[in-house]
Amino acid sequence: MSESSAGETPGHENEGWQEAPEQAEPPRVRSETRRITLPADADLERLVHDSSPEILTAVAADARLTEDLALALLNHRDLPREALEALGKNGPLMRQRKVRMAVVMHPRTPRHVSVPTIRHLYTFELMQVALLPSVQPDVKRAAEEVLISKLTSISSGERITLARRSSGRVAAALLLDKEERIMQAALSNPQMTEVSIVKALKVEHGTELLAPAVSHHQKWSYRNDVKAVLLGNKNTPSGRLIHLAAELPINVIKDVLRSGRLNSQAKNSLLAVLERRKPS
Repeated sequence: MSESSAGETPGHENEGWQEAPEQAEPPRVRSETRRITLPADADLERLVHDSSPEILTAVAADARLTEDLALALLNHRDLPREALEALGKNGPLMRQRKVRMAVVMHPRTPRHVSVPTIRHLYTFELMQVALLPSVQPDVKRAAEEVLISKLTSISSGERITLARRSSGRVAAALLLDKEERIMQAALSNPQMTEVSIVKALKVEHGTELLAPAVSHHQKWSYRNDVKAVLLGNKNTPSGRLIHLAAELPINVIKDVLRSGRLNSQAKNSLLAVLERRKPS
């Protein structure tokens, strides 16, 4: 599905663009940039390539700046913060999707500009931001949080794409999806981690599909931490429960029994395993 298709609308997309509220950032030393206003006949096409911070900031704030020129301006890897802040306040330009993406992905964009802008991105734009190594970690995390908040409202086609290709944190949120194909895709995501699977299996409800799938998975079912949490999950098939327990150290099985989360059938099965493994 195309990310620009009907049905996918970013938060507040149709509302008027407002200046992003200032958010807390680490203390910083700001350089004093002299504010100037460009004349009416200024050649913006030439000025976007200027080296002066004052000129670049004035260009970024100019209401005549077009989408193409804004993108050319954003090609400056050393664009001053003041110019990026001015661009973030340039309402007509910030309604352009390509400009929003370029602002978010620019390495020098202040957090108080990039993070609010993220809420206006589309699903697959957010996925791209979360995956790019050049994007700052806190900006990536903000993109992931927005994506995760959208999961209940986007189509299954979009969710399966995210399960396959998104960052590990977003894929982990799809481990408890109600569609088995989406859950399976998340399990196979290259960035999926054992920690995320263990955390998902500890959730009280919603593991009806996940526990059986993990217990038979060719990769994850061989991890001891995963085996241990499967023993305490009520949705692990009884046949697999005995097999997994047989492969774990006795002290791990005893820890699971002491947890008190097992139903009587699972508890009896584990006790039987311990009995068989007693030294003769």
